Amino acid sequence: MILRIHKEGWSILIVTALILILVNLAAWRFLPVVFWPLLFFSAILYIAVLQFFRNPVREIVVADDKIVYAPADGRVCVIETVQEGEYFNDKRLQVSIFMSPLNVHVNRNPVSGVIHYFRYHPGKYLVAWHPKSSTENERTTVVYKKGNTEILMRQIAGAVARRIKWYIREGDRVEQGRDMGFIKFGSRVDLFLPLDAQIEVQMDQQVKGNQTIVARLKA
Repeated sequence: MILRIHKEGWSILIVTALILILVNLAAWRFLPVVFWPLLFFSAILYIAVLQFFRNPVREIVVADDKIVYAPADGRVCVIETVQEGEYFNDKRLQVSIFMSPLNVHVNRNPVSGVIHYFRYHPGKYLVAWHPKSSTENERTTVVYKKGNTEILMRQIAGAVARRIKWYIREGDRVEQGRDMGFIKFGSRVDLFLPLDAQIEVQMDQQVKGNQTIVARLKA
């Protein structure tokens, strides 16, 4: 399988490579005793950064208006009924996915439809699993409208992740499974679903974007 790198990673990978090359050349020239350990550490560091920006091909096998796919890789850290106060102003089922630095950090459309609402909110950088991160951290709010059904998805920056990227805007018609954004270096994604949605995941379950079914919607 060919390693595909996300477009958000190229500039960081190039700058990191140049810095590591310069540091290792300086060590080889002026402090040769640390050259080989430093070279080994540099290789491990670069591989870690490289794997963070990997972008595996994940095609939707079964496209279904009633299926909500995981929008990101990670661990399910919240499943509960909450009062969503930004857009719906009523109770919704919340499913949250925590993305560690080891996960693929591509964000994908969980459903097809029209982007009915989009907002970017600057904010704090609490750890991504903190209960208040959903309302106080830097974040985006995206509402997908499919017929009479609306699903809210929130990208949330964590304590390390301080760059949220998105590739959608209000009025766009989007396809389930396609890239909609990226969050760098650890983060979280929230989904707010109708109360009658059938949740298909469990707490602490590891999920994969475009592969794990998070919920099934009623007709």
